[in-house]
Amino acid sequence: MRSWKFWIGLFISIFFLSIALRGLDLSNFWETLRHANYWWLLPGVGIYTVVVWVRTWRWRSMLAHIQLIPTRRLFPVVVIGYMGNNVYPARAGEVLRSYVLRRKEGIPMSASLATVVLERLFDGLVMLLFVFATLPFAPLPPAYRWMVIGFSILFAVALAAFMLLAAQPERMSRLYTWAVDTFLPAKLRPRVHGIFDRFIIGLQSLRSPRELLIIFLTSTLIWLGETLKYWFVMHAFPFEVSFPVLMLMTAVVNLFTTIPSSPGYVGTFDAPGIAVLTQFGVPQAIATGYTLVLHVALWLPITLLGAAYMLHESVGWRDMARAAAMKEHPTELAEPEAERDDVAAGVSS
Repeated sequence: MRSWKFWIGLFISIFFLSIALRGLDLSNFWETLRHANYWWLLPGVGIYTVVVWVRTWRWRSMLAHIQLIPTRRLFPVVVIGYMGNNVYPARAGEVLRSYVLRRKEGIPMSASLATVVLERLFDGLVMLLFVFATLPFAPLPPAYRWMVIGFSILFAVALAAFMLLAAQPERMSRLYTWAVDTFLPAKLRPRVHGIFDRFIIGLQSLRSPRELLIIFLTSTLIWLGETLKYWFVMHAFPFEVSFPVLMLMTAVVNLFTTIPSSPGYVGTFDAPGIAVLTQFGVPQAIATGYTLVLHVALWLPITLLGAAYMLHESVGWRDMARAAAMKEHPTELAEPEAERDDVAAGVSS
């Protein structure tokens, strides 16, 4: 039986797809796909591979205070995680990435997951920066204005909360311990007590202004690179918009993919992307053809590469199911007692 979260995600995807395809002239749409110059996808996929490598370097720098791992060894782990996001709902690939990292390098999952959460937080902040930086050149479609304001508040509150956790770990640890001992059943307490300490270790990047700046600048470079892929794929279709419009599209579609949906962000990627392009005069059939091809070009290569790395790293579908189960039941992230003691010693030092 599928999880209720799967069915909610499927319903949300269908809802957004109905918005994306409403009023679409199918004959013009198929004509657009038939005459597209798909050779332009090659440089787009090439630049995206570079972007994923830069993402890996960013993660390496965020993990450095836990364990220094070469970028080339982390790259397959990152790709497997992205593949997991593409084939499992609720971004279970993020947990899969930490699961594989623990198997390969012995890093506690809750510590590496904290760095993954930070990645998503900084990605969201850069997306909002793109929106506000491009507003003078590319006004936001009115239907999405309140959604962007909501995301701005959410990411600002999350960043403030994480910085407080990183700045005052002892006080937050006492509060966490009190909450666990007060509200959780006694049999669960030993499994959850160590999660907080390991999570705090993953947030240590927030205590260094230099590391904060590196993460922010790297995140900006990553998303400019992804926008460059949008620019390359645009040349396969008979339209042209400015780079700021593509930056706005990049920001809006990636903010919307944080909304729960079916695997691969079906609908939540497509509807806002088409809306941004039609706002700037691109015919609906062309905007739809471009957005769907772009979506496939972002989804398919990284998924195939992730599957190849799965075989190479001896990661099976059972491991993916295990990671998805951990996403559903966070207490399963608890590490063995000996590892918990090692991590606690790392926090105190």
